[in-house]
Order: sequence, then C-alpha cells, then structure tokens
Amino acid sequence: MISYGYTKWLDMDFESVVELVKEQLQSQGFGILMTLDMKRKFEEKLGIDFRNYVIIGACDAVNACKAIMAEENIGLLLPCNVVVYESEGGTVVGVIRPTVAMQMIDNLDLHRIAKDVEWRLKNVIDSLQPVGAAGTPNAKERVWEPGP
Repeated sequence: MISYGYTKWLDMDFESVVELVKEQLQSQGFGILMTLDMKRKFEEKLGIDFRNYVIIGACDAVNACKAIMAEENIGLLLPCNVVVYESEGGTVVGVIRPTVAMQMIDNLDLHRIAKDVEWRLKNVIDSLQPVGAAGTPNAKERVWEPGP
C-alpha cells in the first residue's frame, strides 16, 4: 500500500490494460502527453531485461493552465503520472494522488485544483474492471489504496 497514489491489480494482460487505461484517462478529460516504455529503455541503455512497465504522462490542459497561473513553477510536478506494469501474473495500474504532491506547496488554489484532478484519476482506477471469458468481472481483482 502506498500513501502517494492509488493502485489496482488486474488479472489481465499488460497490453490490454495499457489501452484500457488510456481510454479511461481520455474519458475523464485527460490527454496523453507521453508513454515511456521503461522495459525498452532499460534494455537499450542498461542491457537489462526488465518486465513490462510504462509511465503514462496524463494532462488535463484546463487544470494544468490554472495550476501554472497559480504557481509558475508547478510544472516541476506536471504531468500526472500513471504507471502500468506486470506483477504477480497480472497487471498493476497506479495513479498519483495530486493532493499529496501539493501538500508541500502553500497555495490554496493548487489544493483545490489537485482535489478535482485526483477525483478524476481515482475514477479511472475505479473504472478498471477485469473481464473474464464470459464477460463477468474476474474474482481475482485486488485493490490497494492508501490508508487514512
């Protein structure tokens, strides 16, 4: 369990989850700025055979603009990162909790923006449902969320 993000393990293959996550991000108003393939980068740069692991940079342009107008250097913490990686025979999805990231900044406007963005990122996690062969949710789904 992590305090700085929401994660969910799905009994689904990696590629399907990556596409599903991108679709759900877009349905919540996020654009996809980049997808970093860490498996490929580690192989190219370090010669390491790593598991499938991508970092998706998601951005809501409206809130990003508001955030930058409220705090010029906030770009250091943008975009919102989403990770998708293979783990324990399935795939994990994790999203950042912007409210936690913004705690280090004393700016009430940013805190309000972070709440909205986090709510929508949490909706992405909550919407991810593994589908079994018969089209029913798979009972192996596990959810890890931060504690109080």
